[in-house]
Amino acid sequence: MKKLWIKKGIMILIFGIAAIFIFGLLVMYLWNAILPAVLGVKAITLIQALGILLLSKILFGGFGGRWRGSPAWKQKMKQRWDKMTPEEREKFKAEWKNKCGNRWSAAPLSAENQPDINAG
Repeated sequence: MKKLWIKKGIMILIFGIAAIFIFGLLVMYLWNAILPAVLGVKAITLIQALGILLLSKILFGGFGGRWRGSPAWKQKMKQRWDKMTPEEREKFKAEWKNKCGNRWSAAPLSAENQPDINAG
């Protein structure tokens, strides 16, 4: 039984390294085929392509889980919302509107709710 898990672990490691290598080659090929002609940038190496992949993962993907959009998180928030009284819901909405501003509301800000950017 233990040998099976070791074999699976080694296979996953091999396929993971192969996938990273293939994606790196793909990025390198596409970069070198398109960007030097279009933007006049230099061609890149495989190591630079892997660096671009890592940088894009950090900037756009992050390394944590997707807890904000997970069904478990949404279910937990729905349960909390359902337990709130109407007064608590309004207080919750007001607090989040205060934290995030009105950028999440569909209606534009009225003249009296506009922030005064000239005030010091």
